[in-house]
Amino acid sequence: MKQTILLIISSLVLFSCGEKISKSTDLKDSRQKASYGIGLRIAKDFKSNKLDVDSEIVAKGFKDGLYGNQLLTDEQVNKVLMEFQKEMYEKKMKEAQGASAKNKKEAEAFLTQNKNNTGIKTTVSGLQYLVIKSGNGLSPKATDKVTVHYIGKLLNGTEFDNSYKRNQPQVIQLNSVIKGWSEALQLMKVGDKWKLFIHPDLGFGDVGSGEVIPPGALLIFDVELLGIEK
Repeated sequence: MKQTILLIISSLVLFSCGEKISKSTDLKDSRQKASYGIGLRIAKDFKSNKLDVDSEIVAKGFKDGLYGNQLLTDEQVNKVLMEFQKEMYEKKMKEAQGASAKNKKEAEAFLTQNKNNTGIKTTVSGLQYLVIKSGNGLSPKATDKVTVHYIGKLLNGTEFDNSYKRNQPQVIQLNSVIKGWSEALQLMKVGDKWKLFIHPDLGFGDVGSGEVIPPGALLIFDVELLGIEK
């Protein structure tokens, strides 16, 4: 929300207050294209943040700001935007809590069934794993850096990351990753390849991670331990 407001403010300074805005939709030069691009960027930012605003009133506020015809004082604007930001934050948190509860319920139902499948092992923490390939190297310590290849998926099969597709193994610090990864990799040996089933409490919890991993999501990883960094 704060970034959206800052983007609008920074956009306004690119225009001269004395100029009239053309109603033409033809983008004739770089200035008009840039102007259109700024408007498009603001709209997409509004949409991605799911801001419940009246687009026509937003457009009026934009024009009034350019030509100095304010319906509200700066003090009133600051107050109402702070209240709006608080409302949007509370709404977003409520939605996240609802989504997290639903996703956790699905995760726990899956793990309850999955633990009975052939080859599945469950640790004290609730981490589940399946050994796909066994290596004979050393096991890393919690303070080690390791090199891994991995594929990450959600319970519905959506793939959110894949180091194989990038053709670039990932170097990670074990004490700075999610609990499920840290625990699993310390149990693995170099050369091992495991499938991990990570309860949300061992993953990204009720928060999730950006737009990629929802709150309360179960994470499924194919992880291959390639080496321990010296």
